[in-house]
Amino acid sequence: MFSLLRFYLILSGVCLVSVLPSQAASYVYISLGGEKKIAIYQQNEADGKLTHLSDVKVPGAPGCLEVDPEKKYLFASIRSAKEFMSFSINPENGALTLISAVPAGGNAAYIATDRKGRYLLSAYYGEGKVAVHRLKKDGTILPEILQTIPTDKNAHAILPDQSNRYVFVPHTGPNAVYQFLWNEAEGKLKANEPAIFEAAPEMEPRHLAVSKDNRFIYFDNEKGSSVTACKLDSESGTLKAFQTISTLPTDFEGKNTCADIELSPSGKNLYASNRGHDSIACFAVDPQTGKLKSLGQAATEKTPRSFNIDPEGRFLYAAGQNNGKLAAYRIDSQTGKLTRIDTYEVGKSPSWVEVVKVP
Repeated sequence: MFSLLRFYLILSGVCLVSVLPSQAASYVYISLGGEKKIAIYQQNEADGKLTHLSDVKVPGAPGCLEVDPEKKYLFASIRSAKEFMSFSINPENGALTLISAVPAGGNAAYIATDRKGRYLLSAYYGEGKVAVHRLKKDGTILPEILQTIPTDKNAHAILPDQSNRYVFVPHTGPNAVYQFLWNEAEGKLKANEPAIFEAAPEMEPRHLAVSKDNRFIYFDNEKGSSVTACKLDSESGTLKAFQTISTLPTDFEGKNTCADIELSPSGKNLYASNRGHDSIACFAVDPQTGKLKSLGQAATEKTPRSFNIDPEGRFLYAAGQNNGKLAAYRIDSQTGKLTRIDTYEVGKSPSWVEVVKVP
């Protein structure tokens, strides 16, 4: 009946507004520390091209960005202002509308929501600690800090496992990963036993990535210029390293430090950024054993501090902190290797890249 009515209306020249839901759109958010703003780009999902849409000014140098599990809200650590800010994401144009701004527990190097999107976890590099804020359903960050736990200097990242039972905090200075139990009902962290996973000498784990099946956790080693693969014990929430593999070609002799690490959405590939060699190290992941195999390196922009992969796993975007350029790559679906497709001038000192596909 509806189809017949629609046919006659079309014949009569009546314009119909589609009742079908609009397709999801993807946006790329870039923290520009040198300009105190977050730049917003739209991604063409067919070819990976980016179009600059707008900028949002913030009261200091933005660093780590995070989105809630439902991709409705963006959270930002405003490092120089020692604040956290939350924004609603407009699905039509990616625009950000401020919801809340609260004092952080200091200069937060990294933020992440728990897997339910009810709490904001933060790690503090200079202060050597972690903290927890509560989140409301509308994206508001409540100003009260629920919990603060001193750890050690150079706490560089914080991330829960897929089960939302455990939290891990890599530290570059102490060369260790702090292991926590996470009580999602109360929003509280508790030191696991043992409380610390000690990395091999002179590795300095910086960031981490958790496999989708929750069996493996990978750390990029800032000083060691390598990636360490660990097995996650699902019962105890503790780590055991089983492989460390270099991010550099064998003939490289210059200075280098690793910065960021990402698993592809499929879990078949892993990537890590090299600052000094200025490249993205590419690896294949064995789905059974979790072991990594080097696929070589893809040249990128100067000092790639942050990069991100689109949720479809087709494109990777890496920011050069020292030259203000963003490199865009197509990811080969079969091999996982990267092909440069474009380069963008994005602004001064890009420190974070976040790709968000909104519903």
